Amino acid sequence: MSNETRDTFSGKFGVFMSVVAAAVGLGSIWRFPYLLGVNGGGAFLIIYIAFMLIIGLPVMLSEFIIGRRGQGNVFRSYKALSPRSYWYLAGFMGILTCLVILAFYSTISGWAFQYMMRAALNIFSTPVEVDHYQYFETFTSGAILPLVWMFIFMTLTVIIVMLGVQKGIERYSKILMPIMFFSLIVLAVKGLTLPGSLEGLKFLFYPDFSKINTGSILSALGQAAFSMSIGSGLMITFGSYIKKDENLPQMAFSVTLVDIIMAVIAAVAIFPAVFAFGMHPEEGPGLVYIVYPAIFEQMHGGNIFALPFFFMLIIAALTSAVTMLEVLVAFLREEFKMKRSAATLLSAAFPAFLGIFTTLSFGPFNSVKIFGLSIFDSSDFLASNILLPLGLFSVVIFLGWFYNKDHIKDEITNQGKLSARLFPLFLFLIRYIAPICVLFVFLKGLGVEGFGLLEALLK
Repeated sequence: MSNETRDTFSGKFGVFMSVVAAAVGLGSIWRFPYLLGVNGGGAFLIIYIAFMLIIGLPVMLSEFIIGRRGQGNVFRSYKALSPRSYWYLAGFMGILTCLVILAFYSTISGWAFQYMMRAALNIFSTPVEVDHYQYFETFTSGAILPLVWMFIFMTLTVIIVMLGVQKGIERYSKILMPIMFFSLIVLAVKGLTLPGSLEGLKFLFYPDFSKINTGSILSALGQAAFSMSIGSGLMITFGSYIKKDENLPQMAFSVTLVDIIMAVIAAVAIFPAVFAFGMHPEEGPGLVYIVYPAIFEQMHGGNIFALPFFFMLIIAALTSAVTMLEVLVAFLREEFKMKRSAATLLSAAFPAFLGIFTTLSFGPFNSVKIFGLSIFDSSDFLASNILLPLGLFSVVIFLGWFYNKDHIKDEITNQGKLSARLFPLFLFLIRYIAPICVLFVFLKGLGVEGFGLLEALLK
């Protein structure tokens, strides 16, 4: 496939909505609130926002630069910018990362369909004697229903990606993202009207740094990377679809700001209600699927809010899954000259196959362990603790130390048409600050001890 026939976004708004859809997914709506809950609230929020701006923003801009300069999928972009080296292996790693994430992502996303169906059946209308933890355990350990929902989710993802960048990804991002934003606003307003909701706001916005430790800081940094979809090659692939006259720094900043706002609104939609009904913010990953169903049952008109809430989760998952699948599709199309339909089906087949095992790891395959972890947990560990940090590290090392800085400046300034005032700061962040922070996350994720210096700085 020649560069002349490559897909591109239609314009600035299309780029913005598509990239926001890639960044704002379950990482912001599902993962961020429970991490906020288990790490003490307000102080964690401040650290998270700082990492989004200091690390996430420059890394996202770096990936845009690699993609737009390389004009290809993540593998081809690295190869184009450094043809006589092994940097293309970082591209392969990005493809593998998307494949693994999409496998367990489809499992989590399938659960949202089940809960939306329960809302549609009016289950959350009145309080009933239901042990929501037990229901969640029973449902996820099933052999049929979780698989059905997982395949439905993957089918929807395939349909959108098969339509192409403009007619599929861009068009549905423009439709789904406003719906998700509106749903979040409605839920947040409802949460704020509940008696006792002020305690939730205090938990969320009043910083108590005594609750912060090394693990909290590294979790905030890891969440910044996860929620912005950086390190997986996704933003490199999307960067290759961005036209040469688009302002990359402005685009990266706008997406980062929206991602932060959406994550905060998601937290506001959850924690006032959690405190209003005497729930525990430290619930963890089950916050959305265990605590919130219990809240909806106790909330007047709870079913009215349950349906858009779980629909919003599906949208968040779908928009991110679509963009991850596009990374695989772009690779097959450009490297093997495949048609989009065939490339999409083949790309979806791999994560769907792996998704069978991650989905059934809560039930029939529960006894299967990989280094002591379930199939689902080992997939999550591989992607979040190894592949994503290595992908991040590759981006900042390559662009900061190996690639021609004049070419980097050309992309940031659109060949001198835009200001280069912040270019030295950008270069400093990706050369020194980002690699050190990512290395901390990587070592901590692998369970390496010896963070005495970081602990000392916290005291």
